[in-house]
Amino acid sequence: MIVEVCANSYQSAVNAEEAGADRIELCSELAVGGITPSYGLIKKVSENLAIPIHVLIRPRSGDFTYSGDEFEIMKTNIALCTDLGVSGIVSGVLYSNGTLDKDRTAELISMAGDLHFTFHRAFDWVEDPLKTLLELEDLGVDCVLTSGGRQKAEEAINELISWKKKVKKCIIMPGGGIRNRNVLLFKNNGFEAIHLSGSMFNKTLEKTPEPSMNNASYLRDDEIALTDPEIIRTLVQSVK
Repeated sequence: MIVEVCANSYQSAVNAEEAGADRIELCSELAVGGITPSYGLIKKVSENLAIPIHVLIRPRSGDFTYSGDEFEIMKTNIALCTDLGVSGIVSGVLYSNGTLDKDRTAELISMAGDLHFTFHRAFDWVEDPLKTLLELEDLGVDCVLTSGGRQKAEEAINELISWKKKVKKCIIMPGGGIRNRNVLLFKNNGFEAIHLSGSMFNKTLEKTPEPSMNNASYLRDDEIALTDPEIIRTLVQSVK
């Protein structure tokens, strides 16, 4: 069984390799489901790790339906990853109605070339999982990362087993709430790969600073925060 660790920093990636992980998914900001890590982080990890590195291509938090500019950014990041010699890409695009954007996802797969391609947990938002899974296999996706549409993959074990039986080449990789206590559930049911972060919190400051730099009001799945030009225009006029 392949153990893939979702690593959110250079130290996390090093820790995963030293602990025996088979590969990592490199990303930033786990609290929002992950976004594309910086060029510097990808470069540092790719230069210093021996295990395969798959990089998350997601330009922002929120939904998985992207503007034309955001999609161009995604393609640029895939090109950068190719230049840096990573082993895989983790990405995907949906329409706002919960169906697969096959054209754009196919374009990302094409951009990735010979790199391993995982369709990420956007899959857990699709309206028809089985139909989408077969579409992804037809597109040439190597792997689908999914919690089975639940908060924790363990809660959807029956669905995951059913989907695994429907595909021929595409690997179903359970992810979400996988721990030592339940990992054998997936191994014993024949899954070839699992995904987890294995995170713990390491205190770095003696005292919790105020004010907090975290803002829970930005954590929304159905809305994204954008700079409002009218707010800025009015403020600029006031001070200029």
